[in-house]
Amino acid sequence: MKNTFRSLRHRDYRLYWSSMFVSNIGTWMQQIAQLWLVLIVLEGGARASGVTLGLQFVPFLLVAPFGGLLADRLPKRPLLIGTNAFMGTIGLVLGALTLTDVAQIWHVYVLAFLLGVGKALDNPARQSFVSELVSPDELPNAIALNSTSFNAARLIGPAVAGLLIHAIGTGWVFLINGATFISPIIALILLRARPAAKADRSDAGGAISRLFEGVTYVRSRPDLVMVMLVAFGLGTFGMNFELTMALMATEVYEKGAGEYGILGSILAVGTLTGALLAARRKYPRRRLIVGGAVVFGIVEIIAALMPTYALFALALAPLGLITMTVLIASNTYVQTTVPHEVRGRVLALYMMILMGGKPIGAPVVGWVADVFGAPWSFIGGGILTIIIAIVALVFIAPRSGIVVRPRIRPRPGLAVIVNLPHERGRLNTGPGRDAGPQAA
Repeated sequence: MKNTFRSLRHRDYRLYWSSMFVSNIGTWMQQIAQLWLVLIVLEGGARASGVTLGLQFVPFLLVAPFGGLLADRLPKRPLLIGTNAFMGTIGLVLGALTLTDVAQIWHVYVLAFLLGVGKALDNPARQSFVSELVSPDELPNAIALNSTSFNAARLIGPAVAGLLIHAIGTGWVFLINGATFISPIIALILLRARPAAKADRSDAGGAISRLFEGVTYVRSRPDLVMVMLVAFGLGTFGMNFELTMALMATEVYEKGAGEYGILGSILAVGTLTGALLAARRKYPRRRLIVGGAVVFGIVEIIAALMPTYALFALALAPLGLITMTVLIASNTYVQTTVPHEVRGRVLALYMMILMGGKPIGAPVVGWVADVFGAPWSFIGGGILTIIIAIVALVFIAPRSGIVVRPRIRPRPGLAVIVNLPHERGRLNTGPGRDAGPQAA
């Protein structure tokens, strides 16, 4: 257990982690309240809910690359203070509109898009900022603990949101979320001065060419292409949980806001467990990413076929565990194998691919639910995630220099031969062996 939380012994990281936990609770509360506002209060239905969710992630396609460029060029602390203040303001505005009974669906669309802009600018800096708070050896643990904070908040936020929506309405939930952004702003101000890695302020070639430097770097790394392709399938089609769970709760099982919130908390039990297990893992392996995506799709299909609300809720726990296992392995692999000078831009590309597909996936999922029924929003997402993971394994893995051969002696296992220049060597990955950060 001590090894699991080892990064928290650093005062600055502990302060930052705690503040983000508070803010993450508010974020999850808003996510639930926002979809409930569109789906039920404003009677927008599944398609409007899908559009809302999609608009929140459009900026990951349009803005995230510039967020990565800013993360590589500017001091991250003032950048993060600005993004948190911006996102908190959006919550307050949506709360005021709702409480005064003037909120319309187009208001939610606009504010969801602006919130996505804030997240797209915030995410690359927030992800890469962790490397300035802990030592390189502790970076995988700190990344996993960040996910632990996010998913521990997911355990609390949806349930609290469901209760508050029932008791006092959605407007107050938005106001509470806006107030929670004060916590990370205060923490960032209180962090002790540390020698951060030097920001790259070179203007050579201009901003656009510097953005393409990140793209060029990723294209030169087929292993990163494979990881990002798996992330695209998972993020675009498999992880529309806020929408799909709302549809399953209301249309299939005929439940209300409280039961919908409980589903989010049960999913969070699984994601939190996955994050804690990842915190004990030293280095990620690509076969865990690809194999985990296939298992994710299978479990998502099984969950959609559950005949009762209780069984569906129980199926969400393992689904959450697998989801977080794949996400943390992917994120950690990117951060620990990419040099600092392009890390912000590569992370921005990763988040753009992971989250930027939702503007496509979420409306499609909403349309499928309207036409074929809510269970197909889960089944279709699972099938497409599996297909994309298999495509990555069949077509991209050989280009990334991976050859996997079964081995019977001296003990059963796999011999993984890695031929890429930056990770050349033979890695024996049988039982009891840790192949290290370059393992497939």
